[in-house]
Order: sequence, then C-alpha cells, then structure tokens
Amino acid sequence: MSDSGDNRTSSSSSSSNSPARYRQATACVTVRGSDQHNASCTPIYQTATFKQTSATEMGQFDYTRSGNPTRSALETHLQSIMRCSRAFATTTGMSALDAILRLVGAGDEIIAGDDLYGGEFHILCGFDNASAAAVVGLLSPLCRTNRLLTYISKTLAIKVHHVDTTDEAAVAARLNGDATRIVLLESPTNPLMKIVDIRAVAALVHANCPRALVVVDNTMMSPVLMNCLELGADIEYHSGTKYLSGHHDLMAGIIGVKDAKVAESIYFIINSTGIGLAPFDSYLLLRGIKTLSLRMERQQENAVKIAQFLESAGYAVNYPALASHPQHALHASMAKGGGAVLSFTTGSVEASVRIVEAARLWGISVSFGCVNSLISMPCNMSHASIPAEVRKARALPEDLIRLCVGIEDVNDLIDDLKMALAAGNVHATAASTRVAPVSIVSRL
Repeated sequence: MSDSGDNRTSSSSSSSNSPARYRQATACVTVRGSDQHNASCTPIYQTATFKQTSATEMGQFDYTRSGNPTRSALETHLQSIMRCSRAFATTTGMSALDAILRLVGAGDEIIAGDDLYGGEFHILCGFDNASAAAVVGLLSPLCRTNRLLTYISKTLAIKVHHVDTTDEAAVAARLNGDATRIVLLESPTNPLMKIVDIRAVAALVHANCPRALVVVDNTMMSPVLMNCLELGADIEYHSGTKYLSGHHDLMAGIIGVKDAKVAESIYFIINSTGIGLAPFDSYLLLRGIKTLSLRMERQQENAVKIAQFLESAGYAVNYPALASHPQHALHASMAKGGGAVLSFTTGSVEASVRIVEAARLWGISVSFGCVNSLISMPCNMSHASIPAEVRKARALPEDLIRLCVGIEDVNDLIDDLKMALAAGNVHATAASTRVAPVSIVSRL
C-alpha cells in the first residue's frame, strides 16, 4: 500500500502534496492508494506480523498492533473525509473516547454535558456516589460514556463538571484556566436533540483555557453532515459502529485530530494499549464508508418526512430539521440537515410501550445508524436503572420514543407507524408536550 502511511509518525499520514478536495459524496467513494497488484479494493492484510529484510532497520510495518496496511488505508481515507491532520481507527467508540481522555492528567478538569452518551458519565464520576451517578447517567440514551467519566473521576484525581453545554454561561462558569483540559460536547444530544453552539463554546474555551481541548462526539451527524473541526473543535470522534459502518456488522471507534502534536499523543496511546482496529473490521468499515453519503441522504430524507408526519398528527417531535425545534436556526448554521434520529412523546407511558411493541418494520433495539429502522423507549431500555424522579428532574419524559430512521421506503415506514400508533390507541393532544425547550445560546 504505497501511500497508506507509517502509523508511527504523524508525518506518515499527511503529505505536503495534498490531493484535491472533493465534495463529500465523491470523497466517500474515492479511496486513494493501491497495493503491489493494483487491487480495485483495499486488500485485507490478515496478519499479526510482517517479515523484515534487515536485522537493524524495520520496514513500514512490523506488528499489526502498531500499524497494518488495511487499517492505514482506512485511516488515510477518514483523514480525507474528516479533513483532519490525522485520523485513527480503534476497536469501539468507547475505546476511542478512552484514548482521548488519557490526555488528561491528575489535577486536570473535564467539562462534560449533562445529556451525554451514558457510558461517558461513569468514567467521569465516582461509583460510590450513587445519586450523582444516577443524575448524570439518566441524561443519555445509553450508559457507556457516563460510566467512563464516573470511573475517571473516582480513580484518577480528575475533576469532572457536568453542565448544560447549550448554555454558554454554564460552560464559562466551570472554566478554570490551565486546569481545564477537555471540554466534551455532543450535538445534537441523544435522545433529547438539544443543540450546542460548537463555534461559540470552542471560542470561549480557547480564549480562556490555553491547554484545553474541545472534543465533540459527532456520531449523530457523521462527517457528511457536520465537520466539528471546522467549527472550532480540536478533536472529533465517532462510534464507527453506527453511520460510518451503516450495517451494524462491526464495532469501531474513529478519532479525527486537528493538531499534529496531539495526534502523536493519541497514536502513542492507541499503540501502547493495543486498541487499533483489526484488519478485517477495517476492511468492512472502509467498504461501509463508500456508501455513507448515499445512506445519509436517504435516511435523512426519510426522517424529515416521518417527523413531519408525526408533527402534523399532533405529536411533540424533537428533530432539529423541523422549523418548530427551538434551536433549528442554530443547528442549520452548523450542519447540512437534521440527521436520521428523532424522538417524540405520546402523553402515556403505557401507550408508548404498546406502540413500540406493535411496530413491525421498526426493530426494537438500542443504537442507531443502521440501514434498517429502529425504535426504542430510552426510559424503559437504556435508562431503566435510573430513578424516575431523577429522570423527571432532567426533563427526560418517561413516554419518550426514539426513532432511528433507515433506508426503507418511507411510505412503508409511515404505514407501519400508523398501524403501531393505532395499536397504542393514542390520540395526540396537548398532553403530549415537547421536551422543555432550550434557548438558543448567544454567539461570541
């Protein structure tokens, strides 16, 4: 693989002769590089080791933990799509976040949202503080991110502050000069679909905390719909399991880094801990990315029509592409659409359960980003262990239904929803109220 690059140095995955920048639809399917046989598709180098020609000098690859031609081809391709200094592929989205958080040292501080992917919280806060864990853990659709944040706070002498990152003043109140090391954001949040002004928060952080890195989980949008580095973030990461793969047949994490020096540190962590993505999974992910733009276009188109159908029927829908979303304009200024995840309330927990269980095309499952449409109730599935009073305090409705829209014919999806809604015996009324709106934050 002549141009895949040696993963051991940051210069290996970048070139002074940068190729032309294509539009995203073209970039997704244009995989540069070739092997010695000029294969049309990137070969799978399913090997742990590479033979050397010298006893004193190592070649470009020696051990797959440190680098593999298939993974390097994937990372080079991601670098082009994400428009970053360097990209990395790891075993899962959570291993990607773990690698990023290892940049934080004892005495440092992290600022994170109060509506994060769940596992991040537990890594940041103390396991012995059950109440605090519950408060923050409830606010995300799953619990992995919050668990990770809990663990860090408990064991590594690192302070973690959970704030409403849609409120610029709340973020500013927790900034602490050189002590602030990472500000962790997600927009839209999942499943409440709140929007963070990434530009404003990044400018605020960089102006007041010279050591701080603004890190954004961009899984909900994918690189096709939003580029967080261009909005001011220092690091963008993804669960590659979701939209990038698109088929739920692999697990992966992706990191895109703006600064070459930070990228060197990230690579050192990935190499040292052995979390680089395996060759076969790298091949599958590279194949999935080729259809990313096409899939996102269809999924988002379907999501818009489904959101409009639900809203016209009187349901309170949380979807940033709708003009009724309180932060519609802010989201539109950062992204190329609302994505393919939305949520709505019915006014009755029992009715929501009946709706979810009556659906046929919509599979009952956690996660999102698959070509198949999925449906779930966050409070009954991913948040069932969180006390109801805590969920209420954080405005996470018990009857909330999350829809992760796929590529099926949208008329079939709507027909299936109509059938499920009828089975739920739900009549949309004023009792089905929108999740508490969040004011659009001011710009710097």
